Amino acid sequence: MKIVNFSDHNSLLNTFVREIRDVNIQNDRLRFRKNIERIGEIMAYEVSKELCYSNTKITTPLRETDVNVINDDIVIATILRAGLIFHQGFLNYFDNAENAFVSAYRKYKENQLAFNIHIEYIASPLIHNKTLILTDPMLATGGSMELSYHALLTKGKPKHIHIVTIIASQQAIDYCKEKFPEENTTIWAAAIDPDLDEHAYIVPGLGDAGDLAYGAKE
Repeated sequence: MKIVNFSDHNSLLNTFVREIRDVNIQNDRLRFRKNIERIGEIMAYEVSKELCYSNTKITTPLRETDVNVINDDIVIATILRAGLIFHQGFLNYFDNAENAFVSAYRKYKENQLAFNIHIEYIASPLIHNKTLILTDPMLATGGSMELSYHALLTKGKPKHIHIVTIIASQQAIDYCKEKFPEENTTIWAAAIDPDLDEHAYIVPGLGDAGDLAYGAKE
């Protein structure tokens, strides 16, 4: 299984990750959403380098020429609600992709520390033998990603799985390495953080991405 950690290399991506983490900047909700979308666009471009291509001829005003174009059937899937803006960044680049949405949420127990993850809703095309890009800006435990993947498997078995996140915990990376098929899964992260706190939030992380993008929920 291939793991790509973009924070190991210097790029413009680091600027946008810094801004969504910085408490002095992130409370500008519009800027936060725009940065999440731009990170999605950059990561979509990087993922595109790993896809399958075929040669086609086009005609310019002067002559014919060859161009390599993607020939994978792509399905972009996201976990609601924080994933919506991140998902849009990918859709901005993969114009003709199909789309899938999964509602996964934490249902906390009485002590507000332990929780179960519930799947309430899925809307997806058939994904058999297609390239599945699973997007979620925060990969804390990996549990929501695993359950969402299994829900999507009711629509077929993908050819390749790309798990794409902005900030992951090392625990979630290790968990996904155990739970996803090694031979056809790639994990992409803008940054991998070392810890989870007692509430299973990523540390240092950035807080609740959904609340920062859309406002606090009750």
